[in-house]
Amino acid sequence: MDPCPFVRLSVCNLALKVPVASKPAHSVVHPSSSPCYCKIKLKNFPLQTAVVPCILSESQFPDGQVQSHAASFHLNRCDLEKLVAKSLFGGGKLFLKISIYTGRRGSTCGVNSGRLLGKVDVPLDLAGTESRSVLFHNGWIVIGKEAKNSSAQFHLSVKAEPDPRFVFQFEGEPECSPQVFQIQGTIRQPVFTCKFSFRTTGDRNQRSRSLPLEHSSSRNWLSSFGSERERPGKERKGWSITVHDLSGSPVAAASMVTPFVASPGSDRVSRSNPGSWLILRPGDGTWKPWGRLEAWRERGSADSLGYRFELIPDSAAAGIVLAESTLSCRKGGKFVIDLGTSVSTNGKLTPGNSTSPACSPRGSGDFGYGLWPYCMYRGFVMSASVEGECSKPTVEVSVQHVNCTEDAAAYVALSAAIDLSIDACRLFSQKLRKELCPSQDLLS
Repeated sequence: MDPCPFVRLSVCNLALKVPVASKPAHSVVHPSSSPCYCKIKLKNFPLQTAVVPCILSESQFPDGQVQSHAASFHLNRCDLEKLVAKSLFGGGKLFLKISIYTGRRGSTCGVNSGRLLGKVDVPLDLAGTESRSVLFHNGWIVIGKEAKNSSAQFHLSVKAEPDPRFVFQFEGEPECSPQVFQIQGTIRQPVFTCKFSFRTTGDRNQRSRSLPLEHSSSRNWLSSFGSERERPGKERKGWSITVHDLSGSPVAAASMVTPFVASPGSDRVSRSNPGSWLILRPGDGTWKPWGRLEAWRERGSADSLGYRFELIPDSAAAGIVLAESTLSCRKGGKFVIDLGTSVSTNGKLTPGNSTSPACSPRGSGDFGYGLWPYCMYRGFVMSASVEGECSKPTVEVSVQHVNCTEDAAAYVALSAAIDLSIDACRLFSQKLRKELCPSQDLLS
């Protein structure tokens, strides 16, 4: 499999060094009482915001400070060609524009609550960044209109790095058992097939006829990781999807292990009682759990799917949370596992941003780099674009996280589970498509 060229433009190591005045003044930022943030804009890309830590003027950042990402822009070949052409033939340079504010984020009556402290424009030359890393800026910049000896200083690093990815696209909706193509430019090559099926109440241990690797040693997965609870009321359960390679061998699967059940007195799956999927990979002649996806319907006027994805290491009792966010049930969105950023978009957490360290159990704060497996999950891992209740997901997976066919298939299965969760979390007053109703005999 040949990857597609991508470039990751990263903004990191943000800090604000401010003069400390003996008397309070409106022109001076006081780090102890004034939160700071910045808005980061790249042409034709959504605005991102990030917190800017304030440090004392005598501090020598970044020495001894934690180096962290603040924002990332992921550029495919088409994006790069447009941006490079704009800078070459558009009569002007390409800039990354950053505005730094003091005060809290948000707005009141349409007016931003933060006070603009200064602006920074970093010139970019993206030509050739598909094959080499480029550092555009690393250091301090004086901002503000005060005298030089009392001006604030803003620290940042901006770099571009090659980030090649495998791109896969479902030929149809996952519940229609489609083929999955690998995309490379204009070339579409079939690499997987999917089989959607139902696991009935009397068939708990045989998730479908398309999972021949299931042996008696693995028959406790459902009771260990999910709940086959039988209760009266509204529920959706028993869905599974198996990914096969072109030889017909199963290489990954997603199985609904906890039913999606309406909360008492409501028509929705709640966050307090989510449904869940187990993402499985073949190993030692049986299925082994790789990850667990929980999903629910968010409360409020926003029509949103909430989700949480965690890895299930072989030697650990607790899962490793890699992604927790929301996406629109109606319009769709992106499920993203990106362990290099903790960014906000328009003041809100971007879909898929990790809310805990890549190598800590359940966000405990214990990084445990020498203790936890799967610490190779760094930077951009994968994204899945879904289009709402009827979609053909597109999956991007970083090359560094694919060592074999089963690796890629696991991400494809996870993407199918995300897409199917949108249907599973539909209000129970709404009817499902016929392909998702167990009365349809899809196994014949």
